[in-house]
Amino acid sequence: MIETIKSRIQESCGELGWPQTSFIVERPRDRAFGHVSTNVALTLARPLKKAPREIAEVLIRQIREKIPHLAAIETAGAGFINFTFSAAYFQSFVTQIREKRCDFQRDFVGKGKTVQVEFVSANPTGPLTIGHGRQAVLGDSIARILEWHGYSVTREYYFNDAGRQMRMLGLSVLARYRQLLGEEWQIPEGGYEGEYIFDIARDFRKEYGDAVAADDLQRFIDFAARQIFLTIRDSLKRLDIRHDIYYNEKDLYSSGKIDEVLKELDEAGYLYHEGGATWFRTSRFGAEKDRVLVKNTGEPTYRLPDIAYHKEKIRRGFDLIIDIFGADHHATYPDVKAALEALGYSTGHIRVLLHQFVTLTRDGEKIKMSTRKANFVTLDELIDLAGADVVRYFYLMRSMDSHLNFDIALAQKQSDENPVFYLQYAHARMCNILLHSREKHIDSYETADLSLLQEAEVLALIEIMIEFRDVMELCLSSLEPMYLTNYLYRLATAFHKFYTVHRVVTEDIALSKARLQLVDAVKTLLANGMRILGISAPEKM
Repeated sequence: MIETIKSRIQESCGELGWPQTSFIVERPRDRAFGHVSTNVALTLARPLKKAPREIAEVLIRQIREKIPHLAAIETAGAGFINFTFSAAYFQSFVTQIREKRCDFQRDFVGKGKTVQVEFVSANPTGPLTIGHGRQAVLGDSIARILEWHGYSVTREYYFNDAGRQMRMLGLSVLARYRQLLGEEWQIPEGGYEGEYIFDIARDFRKEYGDAVAADDLQRFIDFAARQIFLTIRDSLKRLDIRHDIYYNEKDLYSSGKIDEVLKELDEAGYLYHEGGATWFRTSRFGAEKDRVLVKNTGEPTYRLPDIAYHKEKIRRGFDLIIDIFGADHHATYPDVKAALEALGYSTGHIRVLLHQFVTLTRDGEKIKMSTRKANFVTLDELIDLAGADVVRYFYLMRSMDSHLNFDIALAQKQSDENPVFYLQYAHARMCNILLHSREKHIDSYETADLSLLQEAEVLALIEIMIEFRDVMELCLSSLEPMYLTNYLYRLATAFHKFYTVHRVVTEDIALSKARLQLVDAVKTLLANGMRILGISAPEKM
């Protein structure tokens, strides 16, 4: 609707010899201003040196016959143009949804294009936390949105299996292993102290026995990383999240790609040595100060493998690269982009999304759990408490730019207060209505007179259904699933309002069939949206 009107306005302006201008076409909140309104006449007033209302009247005459199903088109206020559509226009969408099903309003703008989405990428040093969970659900939902638009998506997990944190993990497991053997052995400073380290040490002992030497540290590292990786993968699987590729950081070292990046940056004049460390001249790219790539101990900082990894991403030829990081990475990714540009690579196709942190609350009070897990809340614990569907939806309810207070008390409620229950109950109610229509002697509603769908609540519901494409376009441009969660809630609310006022199956068989087709269309659209968010749409509750 909106894009059609915008296109016809631009076309009409061209026919009239008017200049192209930037204008807005939108759905006004107040229905007194029609279904769609535009300010194009106001934006043309200055270049045309005419009154907006005069411009609007000329444009209305030019455009009236180009837009089907118009019930009214008129000038309002200072020169706004308001469009009101006929009931037949809205009724036609019930048929479209039922015919297209999952493909209703899909535009396939990404067909033939490839996207890599990197998300989670948590260090394999412990179980996933509730913070990791937000990134996991955001990443998977963004990937689903891209796929809905026709993109070929590769979901990737960057496995940080190298560096100091892995050495500390190995030393921590070694200490617990020695303690299990009855020895006095301390966790190293900065090591990992959670009970899960004891669990790994017990499993290590079962597999390798009691005679593993303390200097065989790599065996402890490899075993712990493998165990934690399996835990991470299983946690994500509970949320129906899977990755296509797990890219190992160690491969960047073993293949020489780290040394290659250092050599290329050095030859291009972007490195210097000071205090025994290797520095990257990030100040040349607008940073306040230069950054260390290799410490004076010879150990690389995490920026260096990140640069090498992103160089590999670019080499693999994706049309779009999306990185999803926590807000604590805000100072890191500009340096990685700067290094890539220093190496001669274009970074215009790399989009970095930062999400804020998560706080678990109960009735507004911050709560802590799982001292067994080293004083952090694991993603598995959250799923146990609230369920996978609720966890996914709650993570997506707010913009990723906003701090998320995850209210566990609300998440556990099975009432209309819980938005997930609200959506799922709406879908289950629709399924029940359709199932039991046969009990009312309506064996089929495949043929129906949709012109009978005239009530205000019905047309308001269909109007929201029509917005689906606009919402999905907004989700794509912003890469924010929040817009879809909000939309589905509005859709469910409009359905509940319709159902409260109007019985679906009545003594009037013709009206009943028309309303059954409407219910089937709403159910289809609601299920489509929930599928894109990775949330189940139960038929019974």
